[in-house]
Amino acid sequence: MKPKRYPSDLTRTQWKRLKRLLPPAKPGGRPRSVKLRDVLNGIFYILRGGCAWRMMPHDLPPWSTCSDSFRKWRNDGTWANINDALRTRVRHRAGKKASPSLGIIDTQSVKTTEQGGPRGKDPHQKVNGRKRHLVVDTLGMVVAAVVHSAGIQDRDGAKLVLAKLVGRFPRLKKILADGIDNGDIAEWAKRIGGWILELVVRDPDEPEEEKKKFKPLKWRGIVERTFAWVSHNRRMSRDYEGSEESSESWIYLAMIHLMLRRLDPA
Repeated sequence: MKPKRYPSDLTRTQWKRLKRLLPPAKPGGRPRSVKLRDVLNGIFYILRGGCAWRMMPHDLPPWSTCSDSFRKWRNDGTWANINDALRTRVRHRAGKKASPSLGIIDTQSVKTTEQGGPRGKDPHQKVNGRKRHLVVDTLGMVVAAVVHSAGIQDRDGAKLVLAKLVGRFPRLKKILADGIDNGDIAEWAKRIGGWILELVVRDPDEPEEEKKKFKPLKWRGIVERTFAWVSHNRRMSRDYEGSEESSESWIYLAMIHLMLRRLDPA
């Protein structure tokens, strides 16, 4: 085994766990000339280091090979499927069932770059870019992710990410949200998924002096912590992608890398 070159590289046990979840090579065609483990190391290097594809070090596979694999597995849903498989293993290790019974939803607005693609202005956060809408379980593991223009209201973005949950989690009964996800979304969630959407907000009768103080709300810190985990990767400090689908894939990759380290620490 080659010595570990970069902090983002997969260990032997992490690679053994991950390679079982990758799709098999298609029959026919030219045999692979690059090891898949090295390709994954290149993709995780981009995630952690935050550099452009063409800036990859020369001791990693060609940038075009890593970029093509990233896009291929983005398009066929591989990244989302691996996230689901590893989340189940993390939940089992924590003594929980595969299907969560409680979800927590929240959004994060991030700036985009000159790369292009859909974007908009979030008047609430004063950010021109995109929003990351996440649903997580009580461990903070991502259940579903959607990236959309920051100009879309939170309640409409919430419908996009909640629609991904329909029919997938039989034990899911309640979803916690902040006060921004209001309007008709509670009725809509009940109708399409049978979920109870419960708002977690501060007591409106609090004295004005108390409202100015920071108070952590029960469960809300879990999803905020997930956003922090994702943002620890330099590629996620902004949205550098030309497509929303690529942005969603990087979220899943950030969680995949985190869960591999949880399951098989270096």
